[in-house]
Amino acid sequence: MIELNGKGCRVRVIADSVANMMNNRSRITTLELRYWRAIHAEFMTHRVFSRNAGSSRAIPIAKIIEQVCTGPAGPIHWGANQRGMQAGAEIDAPVKFGVYEEYDNPSDTPLFLFGAADMSPQEAWAAAAKEAAANAEAFMDAGYHKQIVNRLLEPFQYINVLVTATDWHNFFELRDHPDAQPEIQDLARTMKAAMDQSKPIVRSGGAGDPDAWHLPYVLDSERDLIRLDVLKKISTARCARVSYEPFDGNAALEKELERYDLLVGSKPLHASPTEHQAHPMSNGSDHSRNFRGWKQYREDVEVRMARESAQALARKA
Repeated sequence: MIELNGKGCRVRVIADSVANMMNNRSRITTLELRYWRAIHAEFMTHRVFSRNAGSSRAIPIAKIIEQVCTGPAGPIHWGANQRGMQAGAEIDAPVKFGVYEEYDNPSDTPLFLFGAADMSPQEAWAAAAKEAAANAEAFMDAGYHKQIVNRLLEPFQYINVLVTATDWHNFFELRDHPDAQPEIQDLARTMKAAMDQSKPIVRSGGAGDPDAWHLPYVLDSERDLIRLDVLKKISTARCARVSYEPFDGNAALEKELERYDLLVGSKPLHASPTEHQAHPMSNGSDHSRNFRGWKQYREDVEVRMARESAQALARKA
């Protein structure tokens, strides 16, 4: 597996496939990313991507506090303030950073600063992260849920994201560009470098051939031993795990199938993890949802469920 680190990100190539059909040589790639949560909104604007991501509602508070205290995410470029969306040249002006407390007296004196000290921007950012962690811990001790408490920590969080796509040009054109925020430039360049180093597996054949399928997190040995319909479910379940922790190789198949049933059997349907699996289409210019040249598993799932629902209604009639 190819893994590259940027200045503030990590990129892993999870699965990489290229079609070998008469009129189709399109490529599909699945990447596992780790980057500063602050740039996630920019990443989410690219609609051709299929994505699943770490959730502040799913990850335990203590785990995020540990990350924020020991290695907070943050800027890689400390640019000077100026008009417009782009920062100026990097500066190292000291930051006067201290601890704020509130007087407890009838006059309601506002917050005051004591113990101010000159810190480097990196030191001040780390101090702000620890202060946020202390506040989050206080909320946690008071009994508040992680969907509330973890929001205090998001400015200092890394986020794990699984992304699958067939079309990357627009993303790289916009984000590997001097006008983009430096942290997403770093991410885009690292993604591009990882994809350039990766050698996609050639896939051909019909929808019933296990070797024709792009199946993130499915091992080659599993393709030889497990039925295709089960392989697709296993891949879906492992892709879904990124919401709290990326798949780490723990391959308890029964648990994976239970997780799949919870996703696809729920109402409403939680279908986004079924968007990472695909098989090549005959024509590389044909589309299946947001993929070009590859038939997306989610389309198969939703068509099947619509058919089963119609059959159930017909039986009741």
